This record gives sequence, C-alpha cells and structure tokens, in this order.
Amino acid sequence: MRRFGSSFAGAVFLVLTAFILDAPAVRAQEILSEGLPVKARTRAIETFHIGHDDPVFGKLTFLGGLELLASDRKVGGLSGLVSLDGGNTFLAVTDNGHWVRATVEQESDGTPLDIKDVRFAPLLGKNGKTLRARWGHDTEALTLAPSGLYVTAEYRNAIYHYPWPLATGKERMIGQLGLPGDITSLPRNAGLEALAAGPDGSSLAGRLVAVAESSKSDAHDLSGFIIGPDGTERFSIERQDRFDATDAAFLPGGDFLLMERRFNLRDLIGLRLRRFEAGSIQAGAKLTGEVILEAGFEHQIDNMEALAVHQNAAGETILSLLSDDNRSMLQRTVFLRFRLDE
Repeated sequence: MRRFGSSFAGAVFLVLTAFILDAPAVRAQEILSEGLPVKARTRAIETFHIGHDDPVFGKLTFLGGLELLASDRKVGGLSGLVSLDGGNTFLAVTDNGHWVRATVEQESDGTPLDIKDVRFAPLLGKNGKTLRARWGHDTEALTLAPSGLYVTAEYRNAIYHYPWPLATGKERMIGQLGLPGDITSLPRNAGLEALAAGPDGSSLAGRLVAVAESSKSDAHDLSGFIIGPDGTERFSIERQDRFDATDAAFLPGGDFLLMERRFNLRDLIGLRLRRFEAGSIQAGAKLTGEVILEAGFEHQIDNMEALAVHQNAAGETILSLLSDDNRSMLQRTVFLRFRLDE
C-alpha cells in the first residue's frame, strides 16, 4: 500500500491444488455471520470516462460502478477482493486487518446496482488475537484456493493462510507460509502487494504467484515470485511509467492480469491493467505484457488496489475493481465492473 499525500509451507501447498476463478456458491449471509453490520449506501457511477457515454475501452466494456459510503471507517482501506456466487457476493480485506463482506445487487450481465448487507470482522491470529496486536495487520491482497484463503501482509512481507468458508468471521489463522529472505526483506511499503493462486491444469497449479508493489525506479523491474511446495522461483515484470503493482488475478483461459496504480505530482492519479499470456510466468522470465486498460484523472477511479474475476451466467468474464480510500474524507471507495470481450 502506498498512501496518497518452511516446513509448514510445504504442508500447506500439498493441499493447495487449484484456483477457482468463481469460488464455490457461498452467499453473503453464509460468511461473517457474526461480523458487525455496517450501515452503507451507494452512489451510481454511470460512465467510466467522465463526460463521455461510450462504454467501450479496447477489449473492455464498462458495465457500471458504485461509490460505497459506509458508516464505519473500518470498512475503508479495501485492498484485496474475491468475487463469489457469480458476482452476487464479495469478500474483501482491508489494509488495517479486517474482513469485509457484502451482497452485490446486480443485473444478469454483472452490472452492479447496489451494495448491501455489509459486515466486517478482524482477522485473527492462531492465538485468537487480532493481527493488530502483533503488528501484522497491514493486509494488502487476498486470493482463494480449495485449501483456503491466502492473505499478504505488507509490513511483515508474510502470507497468511485462513480456512474457508469464513462462516462466522471468528475463524483463526491456520498458519503462516515459510518464505525466503528476499521476500521477507522487501521494503515495508513496497512489499507483497499482488497475489493470485495458479489455475488448475497449468504449470502453476498448486502454487501462488505474488508481485511486489514497487521497485527502486522505472529502470528496475517489479519482482515476481512463484511460491510452491518445492520452494520459490523468481521472475520479473518490466516496470513502466511510474506505475506500481496493486493486485492480480488469473483469467478463465489462464492469462495473468496485473492491476497497477500510480499517484504523483507529475502524473496525478492513474490505473492500468496489464495482461500476460498463459504460460509466460515461469522461472527467470522477464515480462512486459499487453496494456488492456489505462485510465487517469479524467476517469472514475481512485486509489485502485483490489481486483477479482468471475464469470456470469452467460459465461462472460467479468472484472471487479475496488479502491482503497485510506479511510480519508478526500478519497472514495469505488467499485467498478467491466466485461472482457475476447
């Protein structure tokens, strides 16, 4: 997150066998049932390019968006996202160590109409205490695999493993993956920011793919890691135009999608999505990818940090993007939906 202004690992990955693009049909009321309810309302975002009605952006079609206004600031800082039940439900993680779940009222094609039934609960450690109690609460990314949920913590450069489903919200951490020193020693504000579980049937099945948020400069690549039961392999992604990595997800065909964000006085605010061909992520690879979306101050974006992928009833690929408002009155929590048109 960049604000505006071991042995256990092997045991875990033996059961980490695949990534489910659209996770099992689990509805909002079945998640965080004992979490605290939050009053929330939304404002519709009808066009992505401000002042322009055309919804088509290359291979992406803007379906709609919502600005989420919650009564409790703990629901701010949304930094990781999983889409559930055909997009009817989402589970998010905040950058101060909370789960957030909600129902998305939507049309059949995935167009979002409202966000309701919002609840939150703190992430708990193995001892049942909150992560804030051990300064491990700077949680930034979230992915779901058959063996459970995996969450990155940027301050500690750690990956936590949680059970699934989170029926009550009081479930404790199963454990923490053993990671090599070049991951745990990443700068605290430029550490593990993007996380996705490798798709079934690919060379990445049973592994996690993580990308560090930033690098020393545009001349230095973003560090990528393939984390599995036999150890960690490294690859790199060419950093361009002062963008930082914020989240990642795999598409149904196996391609890897990286979301990037920038904010500085020179460029102001920016969002970019880069796509990498299936099979290109492998040890030693240096990747550039294809830019499929780039947006700036003239678009309906904020500090975009979370990305999820699901398929609707028609089999179309839907992207959900979510912003981290840093719990600031000067920023917004923005939920956007696009259809990927192949």
